[in-house]
Amino acid sequence: MNISVSSRNTPKTATEKDPRWAAVVGRDRAADGTFFYSVRTTGVYCRPSCGARRARPENVQFHASRAEAERAGFRPCKRCKPDQLALADQHAKKVVEICRFIESAEEVPTLDELARRAGMSTFHFHRIFKARTGLTPKAYAAAHRNRRVREKLARSSTVTEAIFDAGYNSSGRFYESSNRVLGMRPRDYRAGGANVEIRFAIGECSLGSILVAQSRRGVCAILLGDDPEKLARDLQDMFPRARLVGSDRGFEKLVAQVVGFIEAPGVGLGLPLDVRGTAFQQRVWQALRKIPAGKTASYSEIARRIGTPKSVRAVAQACAANKLAVAIPCHRVVRNDGALSGYRWGVERKRALLDREARA
Repeated sequence: MNISVSSRNTPKTATEKDPRWAAVVGRDRAADGTFFYSVRTTGVYCRPSCGARRARPENVQFHASRAEAERAGFRPCKRCKPDQLALADQHAKKVVEICRFIESAEEVPTLDELARRAGMSTFHFHRIFKARTGLTPKAYAAAHRNRRVREKLARSSTVTEAIFDAGYNSSGRFYESSNRVLGMRPRDYRAGGANVEIRFAIGECSLGSILVAQSRRGVCAILLGDDPEKLARDLQDMFPRARLVGSDRGFEKLVAQVVGFIEAPGVGLGLPLDVRGTAFQQRVWQALRKIPAGKTASYSEIARRIGTPKSVRAVAQACAANKLAVAIPCHRVVRNDGALSGYRWGVERKRALLDREARA
């Protein structure tokens, strides 16, 4: 009798000890595709996230693939349909198709047109698209068109040709936003920044060398490093044909103000910034500027704050693309466990900035 009871309990104990069982109990969508489970009493196999009534663990068997489950004689569950793409994968595939459609369209499609093409309501499509890309369909189309106009300006024979080739239906519409898109006049951008004046100066602070640059719109670069000459080359690479003007006594006061802000972040910077980036980068950088001095946030927290919890990697890339050290405080973003990760100007500078802000 005792042997029989032990024998009946053994399969249940083995299943419950398997870490995959916790994913089944929690209906973990993140585990979908990593394994499948079958139920002996029903003869079906399911995804970990299946919403059907939970099977008794002694009746459950795990499988590495759909083929393995089917070779064992099980058929796909009609509820979670494990033989088809998961809903998240279906959404991802559909969003990719819509992105390619937006990129190939001569004019920006309307939200209604995109939703019909995706086979969804406008509300549902808008929500799914933003969750997968981090941008609204309109912002994605604008970002793609802006990228195209930059590329066309470098290759087209005239500015007007570049504007229409990029998908603008009138030059007036483009010129209304050209300063925001390019940071300068289109003909100046096309010439690699020619005729644009950027004033700059290089100084020293407790973190090493610092370069501060300013366009007519505001401070456009704050670069940190060990080699002043390399900082100047980095600025020149940003605008290879811009007119770079060395510092004068008045501009050195602005550099001193930036240095003072780095040494004592609590005083605030109070200078206009010339912030250039994609729509997604702008959203990330805006969220970074809301992190108070002395506090930190993880990449995943920032992703959640801007409404795109799955865009953690893209958030990290936006932090790495930041050209305004400390003014846009990407040093306040850390890993989920609180550990310091990469920093464009060196992890030791990141640690020094955080230590300084914690003591302030």
